[in-house]
Amino acid sequence: MATAAALKRNRAARNRHQAVRARHDRRGQQMDRRKRTRQLIELGGLVKKAGLVEITGDDRTLIFGALLWMADRLEGEQGEHARKVWRDWGRAAFGMEQEEKAGTGKRSIAAEEEPTKKPRAGSAEAGVAK
Repeated sequence: MATAAALKRNRAARNRHQAVRARHDRRGQQMDRRKRTRQLIELGGLVKKAGLVEITGDDRTLIFGALLWMADRLEGEQGEHARKVWRDWGRAAFGMEQEEKAGTGKRSIAAEEEPTKKPRAGSAEAGVAK
């Protein structure tokens, strides 16, 4: 009887140990999945913040096509120039957002670059060849 009880305790301890190892092994996968999920949520937020959802009427094929066009531009011969222009616009937009949160300014990017409108990336005005 004592041997059967000892075997039962040993088996329970082994099962607990295996369960702890299994949780620990999955921890890295969970962290990677959470990191990827956070990145996707942030990227979706940028699409929303840029106004693409409203402008396109939430047409996901149109948004995806625009993103593919942007990727094509970035890989093209004028890619470095497009990166610079788009990065400057993004930096300005983030800066304006911070100013608005702080209550120090309410200007638009368009007002900084051109009084009537900002040039579209990829247009002749933006300096990116079509």
